[in-house]
Amino acid sequence: MNELTELTASPITTVAPEHVKQVLGSEYFLFLRGAEFEGLLGEVGPWASSDAFERFASSWNDLKVDQYMADAGRYRRRRHGVFLADAKGNLTAQAHRPHHQALEYNPLNGGIERWFAPLEAAVAQSPVLHTILSLCSRVFTDASDEKATWDVEVHQFRIEARPGTPGRPTPEGMHRDGVDHVLVLMIRRVNIASGTTTIRSVDDRLLDSFTLTEPLDAALLDDRRVVHGVTAVEPLDPSMPAFRDVLVVTYRRRIA
Repeated sequence: MNELTELTASPITTVAPEHVKQVLGSEYFLFLRGAEFEGLLGEVGPWASSDAFERFASSWNDLKVDQYMADAGRYRRRRHGVFLADAKGNLTAQAHRPHHQALEYNPLNGGIERWFAPLEAAVAQSPVLHTILSLCSRVFTDASDEKATWDVEVHQFRIEARPGTPGRPTPEGMHRDGVDHVLVLMIRRVNIASGTTTIRSVDDRLLDSFTLTEPLDAALLDDRRVVHGVTAVEPLDPSMPAFRDVLVVTYRRRIA
């Protein structure tokens, strides 16, 4: 069995939701190992089977090359989807639309509408994704201490590494996404080294550095108060495929 099919057989490490709220509220970010994040998913409702996660993870094999890389890189593949999460936590898929970031937040690729390939229907409707989004709605609403309606964007990323051409998960460098909250969730790493996440305060104090290595390892961020970046990944065995698959979810409070 590989690491994905063994996922739900691992012992669950309990992390209290109150702890998540406290840490996000005071330190503005939280790093959770996969077993801890899986335990939180179980607080939302029945968690998906290992087979369901395997199907979800396999959808990263059909991402499309990002055509908007200002550095001319061809190492990033992605898909994109949009949801609305209401104050009661209900999720509704929205019509496909472009992704836009101001140059203030993304000086490399921002300032334009970027039309990425949409999520496949099976992914947009996946119980795995909906459990993750339901957890995010609960965590980010609790951390904000108020009910809110959220515009939610879902990004599937694959960063490929080739001999002599490292893959850059954050080619724009240390940055904010220009939203309220962010989840970065590891799906899988194959034949790569590095990919270390660094978190700094907006006044440039180093807060932490860690590497997402196992499925469901997660970073939860208050995007208004921290900046983050990830080092380039390189192949361990240059003769074999090498890539880093992550799910990035952003929450922006909708202003009525």
